[in-house]
Amino acid sequence: MQPSSDNANKPQRDFEHVRDSMHSAISMNKTEVIDTVLNDFSEGYFSLCYENRRRLLLVLAKEYDLNRTQVCELIKQYLGVLGEEAQSAGHEEDGVLGSFYRIERNLRHALKPMYEGLFERLNMHPGGLKVLTSLRADILSILAEENIASLRALDSYLKEKLGTWLSPAALELHQITWDDPASLLEKIVAYEAVHPISNLLDLKRRLGVGRRCFGYLHAAIPVETSDYLWLNFQEVLWDDPPIPECEATCALFYSISSTQRGLAGINLGKFLIKRVITLVKRDMPHISTFATISPIPGFIQWLLSKLASQSKLAEVNDISQSSADRSGSAFRENILEPEEEKALMDLSEEFVAGKNGMERMLNLLTSKNHEWSNFAPLLSILKTPLLRLCARYLLQEKKRGKALDSVANFHLQNGAMIERINWMADRSENGLHQSAGIMVNYVYRLENIEEYAQSYFSTGQIHASDDVCRYVEPLNEHQPATDKRG
Repeated sequence: MQPSSDNANKPQRDFEHVRDSMHSAISMNKTEVIDTVLNDFSEGYFSLCYENRRRLLLVLAKEYDLNRTQVCELIKQYLGVLGEEAQSAGHEEDGVLGSFYRIERNLRHALKPMYEGLFERLNMHPGGLKVLTSLRADILSILAEENIASLRALDSYLKEKLGTWLSPAALELHQITWDDPASLLEKIVAYEAVHPISNLLDLKRRLGVGRRCFGYLHAAIPVETSDYLWLNFQEVLWDDPPIPECEATCALFYSISSTQRGLAGINLGKFLIKRVITLVKRDMPHISTFATISPIPGFIQWLLSKLASQSKLAEVNDISQSSADRSGSAFRENILEPEEEKALMDLSEEFVAGKNGMERMLNLLTSKNHEWSNFAPLLSILKTPLLRLCARYLLQEKKRGKALDSVANFHLQNGAMIERINWMADRSENGLHQSAGIMVNYVYRLENIEEYAQSYFSTGQIHASDDVCRYVEPLNEHQPATDKRG
């Protein structure tokens, strides 16, 4: 966490001065001078060094939290009224209800931390929303270094507030073009997270014929510092569209990014996708299919963990074959099919070592510089098991009843279905590291979006094409879908 570049050359203010201005911004009731106080706090905060920002945020989290002594006293009063109600046996009902309402009102007020006042006032203050997103970005940086309960509570509260203030109703859906301000275009180049943009000429190509880019902008934030989530929409990623726009029937969403770390976890993307689909369908009614080409960020991490644990269990099970102790076998899973196991074990030790197929696959996937991806015979052997296991990961591996993979969960909760798994679609270092180069197509069909979103929300049902489901059909007979609790 570092002071922003906009303020890097400004003199740092005294910590106590900034702390005092923060206290005034929280406690002051004189509305005629509150704007001056908020300006003083904002400028002072941005001038602070890393260590002093951290100190200030910890003061805010700990000293301006809710009053727990007052909360406990109100709870005692509430329990006392409950006892009185039981003894009165229904007599003086209005008086008892009146006591309940009064204590409940006071309890709601007492459960609001004092720092809520700072957040509320900054939200109403010109430029305050930018300050709040910067505050949260700094909070997240601190939490990445150390887990502090009071700071986690501060983050949770601010995240909830920002999610309310940055609702889709308060955001403008803007189609980004080459004619937009240079400051906005430079931000897009800098923050593109999925397919890096090499330069402005590359961006110009992506904003050309057969392509679209949409973003959310907020009126309270200047364009040059705006937060927006952006989504490129285009027929293909090629330099030139293969067919005219008027003949296209499929739109491919291939990236969605945010420029503000302070908005992490606030899911504006689902609203952005739905609004873009509506807009594009209105302007280009011949578009009938909306799809993504998406990464699978958690696949290899999940698979390596499975391979490591199962290869060890397999070894233990082999040792115990001659004894009465078969304790390890109860936890074994059928990670590899017999023909996949045989293909891996038939490999010469010149390529890979290992006592069983799972250990050999583990060693290949963790090899230096992903050497396996550059050797055709290894690609041929790994393709079938990796595609099958990837389908299992997307369709069956769950956390709290929802897809374990974060990107899958995002699209499925928006009403998409899993259409196709693509072998070696992303051979970049990151693509091979995260998903062995595999990417997935999610499809949004207008007639099914609401139904699929609702069934996923209520039961965790994942809709997928027949082609994807076929990868896991042999396992369904003897291996139920797993639900990771956490």
